[in-house]
Amino acid sequence: MKLSENFTLAELTKSSTATRLGIDNSPNPEQLENLVELCHKVLQPLREAIGPINISSGLRVPALNKAIGGSTTSQHCAINGAAADIDIADNKKAFDYIKDNIEFDQLIWEFGNDKQPDWVHVSYRLDNNRGQILRAVKKNGKTAYVNFK
Repeated sequence: MKLSENFTLAELTKSSTATRLGIDNSPNPEQLENLVELCHKVLQPLREAIGPINISSGLRVPALNKAIGGSTTSQHCAINGAAADIDIADNKKAFDYIKDNIEFDQLIWEFGNDKQPDWVHVSYRLDNNRGQILRAVKKNGKTAYVNFK
């Protein structure tokens, strides 16, 4: 099923963990609507601007999110919006393009260094997007999110 011109439902729901554990990572109607909006408002415009992008993580149903130790409030669960993790050769290019050109709820520079994140997390809500820009860092062995500077 196509969610936008270049993105499919399979691409936004693939998970080796779900496959390995036999978890059905199919969206309910509300989650599907949120994924469609994410594709139309964020992922498709990004692809049209910078070329093909790899989605390393999209939807996570609650059982999958729990299995990987994800936050119970993660927008990857597509309950209050939807999220995707993007991983391409130049993640900074994707991060900067989204930051400067696309409406989003959260944009996170995930780990990496000052020149390149390891991957980019972006989320979108149907309304009230916060435009929040964060950086994921390790503090005392745990992930912390700080304002991006």
